[in-house]
Amino acid sequence: MSNEFQNKMVAVLNKSIESGKLMNALAHMSIGLGSEIGQPPLRLTHYKDADGGSHPFISEIPFIILTANSNKIRQLRNEAIKHNFFFNDFTDTMTVGTYKDQIERTLMTKEEDLVYFGIVLFGDWNKLTELTKKFSLYK
Repeated sequence: MSNEFQNKMVAVLNKSIESGKLMNALAHMSIGLGSEIGQPPLRLTHYKDADGGSHPFISEIPFIILTANSNKIRQLRNEAIKHNFFFNDFTDTMTVGTYKDQIERTLMTKEEDLVYFGIVLFGDWNKLTELTKKFSLYK
């Protein structure tokens, strides 16, 4: 089967975290990753409606949302590093208090003690599919 997309965008969210917190984490991760990748690779399009209204900056690339636990997200993050994928993650240390408090809390926490809320990845369609095929769709 042929795929018109060279790259894939995938989010993997921690199924044990409350949905409101996950949506906040997903927004932060997506903004950060999108700013790093840029418009052309994300294939951002301006959709127009029948009244001439514009609905800008919507990616043509499907954005797949999956679930996993924190340890599986950690493992996926390590694979993303190994394969040089663009990615952005969000952890429990990035909540509560000011952003300065969050930066300090993250700085003081070893990676092995971080609870991952999620990760967003962008990269080769086939390789990302291979790395994420065992995760479930977010419901």
